[in-house]
Amino acid sequence: MKKYEKLKIVMIGAGSCCFCPVTLSDILLSDPINSLPLEVCLMDIDQKALDVSYAFAQKAVAVLGRTLKLWATTDLDDAVRDADFVVTAIEVDRYHYWSMDFHIPRRYGFRQVYGENGGPGGMFHTLRNIGPTLHIAHRMEALCPDAWLINYTNPEAKLVEAVNKLTKIHAVGVCHGFEMGVDQIAKLLERRPEELDVTGYGLNHFGWMTAIKEKDTGKDLYPEFREKEAKSHWLASWDEVALSRMMMRTYGLYPYPGTNHVGEYIAWSDAFLASAKIQYFFDPVKEHPWETRKPPRFVYDFCSNPTGIAFSDVDKDKEEEYKESFVIGEQGLTRSHEYGIPIVEAIAFNLNRYIPSLNMLNKGQIPGVMTDMCVEGPCMVDGDGIHPVSVEPLPAAITAMINQQGTIHQLVIEAYTEQSKNKLLQALLLDPTISNYNNAVALIDEMCERQKEILPPLHW
Repeated sequence: MKKYEKLKIVMIGAGSCCFCPVTLSDILLSDPINSLPLEVCLMDIDQKALDVSYAFAQKAVAVLGRTLKLWATTDLDDAVRDADFVVTAIEVDRYHYWSMDFHIPRRYGFRQVYGENGGPGGMFHTLRNIGPTLHIAHRMEALCPDAWLINYTNPEAKLVEAVNKLTKIHAVGVCHGFEMGVDQIAKLLERRPEELDVTGYGLNHFGWMTAIKEKDTGKDLYPEFREKEAKSHWLASWDEVALSRMMMRTYGLYPYPGTNHVGEYIAWSDAFLASAKIQYFFDPVKEHPWETRKPPRFVYDFCSNPTGIAFSDVDKDKEEEYKESFVIGEQGLTRSHEYGIPIVEAIAFNLNRYIPSLNMLNKGQIPGVMTDMCVEGPCMVDGDGIHPVSVEPLPAAITAMINQQGTIHQLVIEAYTEQSKNKLLQALLLDPTISNYNNAVALIDEMCERQKEILPPLHW
């Protein structure tokens, strides 16, 4: 067990509007972390984004009156040298490429939804992010070999698996999908999330709630949950949970985090995501988003009523909208529900902390699921590191779907390491959403051409 005399925490991808503000807030609000000499480094390859996040960080430090070394850099080696914990949330032109991941596979007839972690879109997303993620890990091997890599970047499972298999760095993946599922269950049960003791595990963005209990009494609430679900209005939060409800009826367990995530791993989900018709919608006669690098508006789901706007409404300027993510609100800084900084606290101060959902390689944690596949499940964290909690097997059909994705993980990682379009084709043809060989080949060639500036070189 390492005894920490000081802490250096590095945030790579500090321009991330999703994870930088909450991670920095969690660091500054942690009394244990701030009890040691603390250094926080913000690193991003985009100087403009880095300037925005650094200005936010300076204000946050001033608001809380913390004393620490805070600095920012575009130099990766300077950032990670002698680091104790490295937090990654990296993307380049996220919506520009994501809109391709969504549209182009569907143009070839492949019934994927969302296109982020699963399906063909998720494979190209992996191939774009695996190189930079491995580069970070390799520099950590040279400059901070004992540091933990805490990854927020998607596709979570594939990237964490690649780092743990291809480098000597200890990497863990963190995601708030489990908490999203708990919130859904709480709403349907008409209880507060903190009243529930929920256990869930499986694959990132394809997890399954295996136990729902009353925290105070240990009472099994799954029978009540199933009864309430059966009586609930079928259109309630349709885009977010209709597929989850149907899958629970089919497989006996409630999946998380929601339709547009869970649905990426199955072939019949598109009927349960009405908003897919307008996600990244554009008129191909008049608009050419990938040539102009002006991606169309992203729509998450219909639950937020994205079409309920006036004809006179105009979308916010994207740069201004981005800056608004780095503003301290009237309530000041608050702790988030993200798991990254609780992991840091537990390891650095030997807190013996239970975290309900982390992404690690399967070393027998989930029986029946492929060994060394990255899975998501409960863990204990202490001064000796992260220890997955052994759980019961999942139902056979769920296990089979997860193992199919495990083979896809392996093939996509091999496609990267071998620079092989053939291995990528094998992965595509194994995916449930792929229905045509010729179109799969054409999809690979088109995506490799359109994204050649950011994809690794791949060859037939």
